[in-house]
Amino acid sequence: MSEKPEAAGRKPIAENRNARRLYEFTETLEAGLALQGSEVKSLRDGRVSFKDGYVDVRNGEAFLVGVHIAPYEKTSLFDRPDPERPRKLLLHRREIDRLQAKAEQKGLTIIPVRLYFTRGRVKLEIALAKGKKVHDRRDDLKQKDIARDTARQLAQYNK
Repeated sequence: MSEKPEAAGRKPIAENRNARRLYEFTETLEAGLALQGSEVKSLRDGRVSFKDGYVDVRNGEAFLVGVHIAPYEKTSLFDRPDPERPRKLLLHRREIDRLQAKAEQKGLTIIPVRLYFTRGRVKLEIALAKGKKVHDRRDDLKQKDIARDTARQLAQYNK
């Protein structure tokens, strides 16, 4: 099995599975994260939870808020950072301004989608997203059920 060219060299850490269910993505972007050393070690173990994570833009800087990175066990108690602390996103000024303008004008939100390593650096894929209504989620479930049923019938037919 071959990987997509843009995914080559990426080592996945975690994915926000709930995001695709609750939001409709309009645009995605890659950002770096300002982390401490023990947080990177914890990420290598995959100890991260997106739960209620979002991106907040204040004073011209973007911060990842609400994402829990568990403390690394082998770090001293004095050096452990707060697992829920806001983490600065490394983006260009024009990218931050464009994201903030779109989020304010269109009523969109910026959410974290996926964490991964690229060439030893932690990268975060963020998305401009619009919240789905309940009936939209139901339509998505209905489409999945129809696709699964047709795949079953085709597999049965091709035997």
